[in-house]
Amino acid sequence: MTLLVPANPLRPRRPDDHFAPEADAARAAGIDVAVVDHDALTRGDPHRAVTAVPAGGVAVYRGWMLRSDQYAAFADALAARGVTLRTSSDQYRRAHELPGWYHQLAPVTPTSTWTTSTERTAFDQARIRLGTGAAVLRDYTKSMKHHWHEAAFIPDLTDPTTAWQVAARFLELRADDFTGGFVLRTFEHFTTAEVRTWWIGGTCALVGAHPDTPNDLPPTGLDLSTLTPLVAALDLPFITIDLAQRDDGIWRVIELGDGQVSDRPTTISPHDFVAAVRVGIR
Repeated sequence: MTLLVPANPLRPRRPDDHFAPEADAARAAGIDVAVVDHDALTRGDPHRAVTAVPAGGVAVYRGWMLRSDQYAAFADALAARGVTLRTSSDQYRRAHELPGWYHQLAPVTPTSTWTTSTERTAFDQARIRLGTGAAVLRDYTKSMKHHWHEAAFIPDLTDPTTAWQVAARFLELRADDFTGGFVLRTFEHFTTAEVRTWWIGGTCALVGAHPDTPNDLPPTGLDLSTLTPLVAALDLPFITIDLAQRDDGIWRVIELGDGQVSDRPTTISPHDFVAAVRVGIR
């Protein structure tokens, strides 16, 4: 197996500084490492992006987020060199975009509905479908939680004017990064920081803090027994699931993401991270 990481823009033969610790840990564990040109991937030149990747074998990417179409082009460019990504393009999309995983995890995550466009009519139809109460807005891949009151939180689904103001601001902030359509999720009250869990082939390999709150460590003995069979049924090779505890004590799924593009909290060392995930992703 080869670990693929983004190249340093100023020293293109070296890993990007953000991913260099994981690259070093992988090499120390006997895993081959190669760099890819992330900028070339995002500007639509995937074959140039992978020129430093040796031909043949299976690879796992650990890098910056890619849109699903960019990842598919990345996979095709690698395939032309005889390299197979451990996570296929379809698997990446199903993990990266909420509609790909929501139905399987519906019992353990806030009720959600979504659109396939940015039109006001489609947004209003989704808003009405979700019902009453408060909601959280996002698109298929990301929320704007750091702009909570202006572009994420909808206090009353029955107030169409205010709801659309939030959606319009969300669109403005996401700009060209907007993905898929609007997603409206029922607002639930959470009482803890998020916990990031790492799953390989349907099995939890690592539990840690969320990168946004690296010092808020998860409780010991987190019960994942309800979640585990649901994750296994997704049949995804390498994902993260972020959890938070609701005000009734139940742990709920906040987000699912592809593990290749999910950030590692600073409170998990790169050596511990590589040791935890290497067996399952070989």
